[in-house]
Amino acid sequence: MNKKKLIGAIVEKLRADLALYHKAAGAARAEATHEQSKAENKYDTRGLEASYLARGQSRQAAEIAQAITHFEKLAVREFGAGDAVDTGAVVTLQAGKETSTYFIGPRAGGTEVMHDNEEVLVITPESPLGSQLVGRKAGEKCELDLGGRKQQFKVMNVC
Repeated sequence: MNKKKLIGAIVEKLRADLALYHKAAGAARAEATHEQSKAENKYDTRGLEASYLARGQSRQAAEIAQAITHFEKLAVREFGAGDAVDTGAVVTLQAGKETSTYFIGPRAGGTEVMHDNEEVLVITPESPLGSQLVGRKAGEKCELDLGGRKQQFKVMNVC
């Protein structure tokens, strides 16, 4: 798997998300400051709610911008046989007949991208699954706790 292209696909997805959040925050800000959003009585909170929404969307945009910076600075590291899972690793897990591919990233957990006709989910070392994977090696069988539900996995590949 070409990790440089994978990271590029993640950054591209994050940039698209960032543009969406900037647009949404601008629309919410415009709604909050529009003349028709002035409170007509003490129970009319449209303008206040729109300002809260704009602030939340602006914070999310800032978080995505920081994630982009982290991914752009991320050194591409190839993991060899016997290397433990760490930030920058692509990990393939198998549970029964199903396989899942994860990229252990510095930020932006939950971001999904298609790469080489395969869905890759970004998780962070701090996430519940990421914290259980860090330090594991290819070939290991493990029981992972997924939200109170234990499931058997095999670490198929770390690259």
